[in-house]
Amino acid sequence: MRKVAYWLEGATGLTVGFYENLLYSIIVVAVLWGLSRVALHLIYKREKDYRQQYKWRKFTNYVVSVLNILLLANIWLSDFASIATFLGLFSAGLVVALREPLLNLAGWLFIIWKRPFHFGDRVQIGEHIGDVIDIRLFQFTINEIRGWVEADQATGRIVNIPNGRLFTTPQANYNYGFPFVWQEIPVRVTFESNWQKAKSILLEVASRHAEQLSDAAKAQVRRESQRHLIFYDDLQPDIYTSVQDNGIQLTVRYMCSLMRRRKSSHLIWEEVLAAFLAAPDIQFAYPTTRFYQGYEGQSPESPPAP
Repeated sequence: MRKVAYWLEGATGLTVGFYENLLYSIIVVAVLWGLSRVALHLIYKREKDYRQQYKWRKFTNYVVSVLNILLLANIWLSDFASIATFLGLFSAGLVVALREPLLNLAGWLFIIWKRPFHFGDRVQIGEHIGDVIDIRLFQFTINEIRGWVEADQATGRIVNIPNGRLFTTPQANYNYGFPFVWQEIPVRVTFESNWQKAKSILLEVASRHAEQLSDAAKAQVRRESQRHLIFYDDLQPDIYTSVQDNGIQLTVRYMCSLMRRRKSSHLIWEEVLAAFLAAPDIQFAYPTTRFYQGYEGQSPESPPAP
């Protein structure tokens, strides 16, 4: 091996130490790569959930990357003390020149450490809403929903968001705590309608399609309420009444699974349409205009002169 190194030194002008470090580097990278493949193979045999496999794969890649950096630095930078001053000046200039990439890297550390969201969570970052499908050093990726779609369903677009936006943009996590959300459906009937009957119909329909929480789910809601000081006194569907310009608005409020918002709304509307159609004393309200024709000197309520 030494003879080969000396021959390369004479042929290329690079020192023997350089080739030794290069050989050690190749060995380190190859060994760590092999160990990571073996570890993932063992994990995949025991873990059949694709989401868990994905998390383990990302975690393994992070660990291998950090070990590669540390071991390669130990090989190539044998005297750390002699370059401490240089690294200090270099890092100061690097912060100024690479502000955005470093901010994104800090955002990645924030995601790993504080866990504002996990893989599969539905989040909103600024104007973008979607399910988190990947987290990398400088950006994370979501499978976009809404956009030009009118409900919580995928648009087909994949959106990459810089990690640094977490420090400057408000975030919303739909899954944080428990995978349920409050859904509201406004239904408006005319003033002449039997609104009490309409309210009873809406409550009956909503109760059939609202999320029926198990005791375990209710206990989870209570735990999260204590943890984040968010209290829900009643988890059952309810109907709220208000008066609008052109009718009485009955707002259906119920809890549903995050992934069933559109489906539950669809089922409720179909039943409500059928029930109201069968009730002659209930009519949907819609914007209307009424015209009154009067005579000179008469109010609109006065009967016309004979």
